[in-house]
Amino acid sequence: MSIYRNLQETHLNRARASLRQALSWYGYLRKSGQLSSNPELVGLLKPELETLNATLNKLDSNVIRIAVFGLVSRGKSAVLNALLGDKILQTGPLNGVTQWPRSVRWQPGGKVLVELIDTPGLDEIEGESRADMAREVVHQADLILFVVSGDITRTEYQALLELRKSQKPLILVFNKIDLYPDTDQGAIYQNLQQLGAGNPQAKPLLPDEIVMVAAEPAAMEVRVEWPDGRVSYEWETPPPQVEELKETILNILNREGRSLLALNALIQARDAEAAIAQKTIDLREQEAEEIIWQFTKYKALAVALNPIAFLDILGGTVADLALIRALARLYGLPMTSYEAGKILKTILFSSGGLLLGELGSSFLLGLGKSTAAITSGDNPTNITAFASSAIAQAGIAGYGAYSVGKAAQVYLEKGCTWGQLGASSVIQEILSQVDQNTILYRLRQELGIKY
Repeated sequence: MSIYRNLQETHLNRARASLRQALSWYGYLRKSGQLSSNPELVGLLKPELETLNATLNKLDSNVIRIAVFGLVSRGKSAVLNALLGDKILQTGPLNGVTQWPRSVRWQPGGKVLVELIDTPGLDEIEGESRADMAREVVHQADLILFVVSGDITRTEYQALLELRKSQKPLILVFNKIDLYPDTDQGAIYQNLQQLGAGNPQAKPLLPDEIVMVAAEPAAMEVRVEWPDGRVSYEWETPPPQVEELKETILNILNREGRSLLALNALIQARDAEAAIAQKTIDLREQEAEEIIWQFTKYKALAVALNPIAFLDILGGTVADLALIRALARLYGLPMTSYEAGKILKTILFSSGGLLLGELGSSFLLGLGKSTAAITSGDNPTNITAFASSAIAQAGIAGYGAYSVGKAAQVYLEKGCTWGQLGASSVIQEILSQVDQNTILYRLRQELGIKY
């Protein structure tokens, strides 16, 4: 267990470092005056910056959130009450007893602090507003319990698929199992395992993702024999059967709870940063285009007029680096020459060799242009050759600058999700380290597709 604990602490620390880096970058915007000089952008980015701060605070508080979903009358509140060992949440025979999300604190085993979130039925009236509310709860949750209590309906199946798209670990809880004979329970279990069959985007559930419970077992008639020989019949309610669910949750929390916490925080941070980037792009798209065209013209003109081939390549590279740093300043990202150089190298090699080929062609044209410039005094026709080479080289240089600018724009639009401590990088790092025995291992393919 110490191995799991150490790895979880490493994941938490990496997530904290990533979030602090993101917040420090946007703090840089304030200090540099880029935000204060653009009040419209300040208002646009406020929700996402608040999300980053709240996510970091959640990491520091070390509270794991478990949200319970399901349709009406499936016993969601009853399951939570059974876990808590007390009837804290209201239950009843009427549909829709839970009207709004409600959370309670739970400290199983006296160690891990958990926030259990009860939610309204996913199929209740005012569906759209409740759907929005459900999405927000899912966004905040680190682990999801989906409660069913009979044959899976089409609505239930669709809701389950949607929840599995949320990229959160999910446990399917079959409630009211006491109503089924032992002979039927095995068949129910097999059917639940095959829920993803027929849908290429949803893999069948694993054994540890399905738990049978009886949160509020039905009352049973008991025959009572008295000492005086009398016989009477009384109704007794058996205790809840949730030990397997409690044990499953505790195993997950002890084995990978902090890693789940870190991963969810990073996913929220990545989404917040993507929203920040998109808003910044939309607001500064025209400015970025103007900067790219400005450098494109300057680079083309400088390369065309310069007679020395080697300086063409050197000057063009310096211009590309300056373009990347100018775009970084526009988007409010601190950028050193070294970081700009890494981005330029990535762009050149990720272009499929196209830009490198353009550089080679430009260099050969530059050599011809240099030769024409040197011999132009002996043969005036070489001036025409110089001009032709210069025009062709200027076109190639301009194309290269524009391509680099547009590619750099894509990289910079991602904000701080790229780089050593970027949210996407740390997510990928965590997923590469998870053990096969963890529920996170199940998410590797689903999460890894995006990174």
